[in-house]
Amino acid sequence: MKQEKEKCRTSPHRLCVVPRAASLVNRPAMDDGREKMDEHGASKISRRTFVKAGVATAIAASSWDRVLGANERIGIGMIGYGLVGRIHTRNFKAQPDVNIVGVAETYIPRLEAAAELIGGNVTKYRDFRKMLDNKDIDAVVISTPDHWHALMTMMACAAGKDVYVEKPLTLFVREGRWMINVANRYKRVIQVGVQNRAAPNFQRAREFVQQGKLGQIVAVQDSYYRNLMPGFGNPPDQDPPKELDWDMWLGPAPARAYNPNRGIYHFRWIWDYAGGQMTNLGQHSLDIVQWFTGVSAPKSVYSTGGRFYLKDNMETPDSQDVLIDYPGFTGVCQYREATQGREGLGMGGVVFYGTRGMMTVGRSGYEVFPDRKADPFNTMAAILGGHPAGGPQPVPEPKDQLWTEKKKDASGDGARDYVLHTRDFLECIRSRRQPLADIESAHAVATTCHLANISLKVGRKVAWDAEKEQIIGDPEAAEMLERPYRQPWDRELRSLNIT
Repeated sequence: MKQEKEKCRTSPHRLCVVPRAASLVNRPAMDDGREKMDEHGASKISRRTFVKAGVATAIAASSWDRVLGANERIGIGMIGYGLVGRIHTRNFKAQPDVNIVGVAETYIPRLEAAAELIGGNVTKYRDFRKMLDNKDIDAVVISTPDHWHALMTMMACAAGKDVYVEKPLTLFVREGRWMINVANRYKRVIQVGVQNRAAPNFQRAREFVQQGKLGQIVAVQDSYYRNLMPGFGNPPDQDPPKELDWDMWLGPAPARAYNPNRGIYHFRWIWDYAGGQMTNLGQHSLDIVQWFTGVSAPKSVYSTGGRFYLKDNMETPDSQDVLIDYPGFTGVCQYREATQGREGLGMGGVVFYGTRGMMTVGRSGYEVFPDRKADPFNTMAAILGGHPAGGPQPVPEPKDQLWTEKKKDASGDGARDYVLHTRDFLECIRSRRQPLADIESAHAVATTCHLANISLKVGRKVAWDAEKEQIIGDPEAAEMLERPYRQPWDRELRSLNIT
């Protein structure tokens, strides 16, 4: 086994998981039941549930203990321990075939909290590059602010690591193609954190749409409203907390003075680090749209909005409307940060409007509302109590006909879906198959989101050539497809030979 391990380490496409008795070739069978949660909020994986989830499809029951051997576990490095990073840390720690080897974090209190949660001999890093040098780490989980996602992923690939990277995939469009090229060059597995793809309820809803039961898709709608009035205030620039490595936190982003509204968590509303709710929630919802319909890119995108109501020093819109011209149908996105309205479908929720009815789909499940099947003349004849002579008149037809079946599935469980997505990634590390949330499709979705924000900034519709990955006839907008990295991270980018 020692020789096998050394051979694995010296391979250009190293995977230090030996022996491969636990290799999994097939996609796991999805379990519709809800997982039990432990005191940390992570799903408990009993032996029975482990087997049911498909984790042991290639393992005899007698091999169970062997899966837990230290040399057979997949070595994982966690990068970032924020709101979502903590969820991933809990879930990866709960997997019997995982050994969390290291954790990297720029903020010391979070680094210590992560190490305490993981326990054992986990190594703590303030600089993720040192983690990438650790040959006991087979894969990394990137849960950092958005502006770090692309460069960290590419550097991890070059270091021989597989990557689970949170959404949104990128900060700007060009990063996506760079990531794909680097991942392909080093033959790395990349799983993107759009966990809805692992959800059995989303998979069943997709099948319903793809079987044509909703008819031809006419339009889709994604909306998310909440009230954050009056905003986050206007704190002055100041020295960063002594526990925070602000320069490392900034990374490839422009050098800026520290401000509480630019740092931990609040990065979401600053253009240097993120794209507001359009890229945050849009990557989830538009992933569902493009995954369900098989459409990979829009023809054009128009967006309007701004930061009108929240009084603070944030930048991204508190009100944004987006019109997406997809081939064959229209997409509408609406995001509000200063009015909540009635309860909607939540994060990742989408409404599909088809010629046979409507479907709402979200993390709690999905529901189909059939349209009534009626003679068009009868529909017109019934307006305002009926037409006088010469207008449309009723014709006989069967009553209570529907264009499609009623259906309701309330089996959704977001916590379970995080675990299933984790399992899919781990199984792809072993089998080398493409994961549920592949990088190519994630790049396509992220591009749609970025085009919306580019349209918002230039104040006009942008047309998109998907084959060339280029904005058509608008040089000002096209310049926004790429941003520079600051030193020394620009040198790291050049060293990857992305062009």
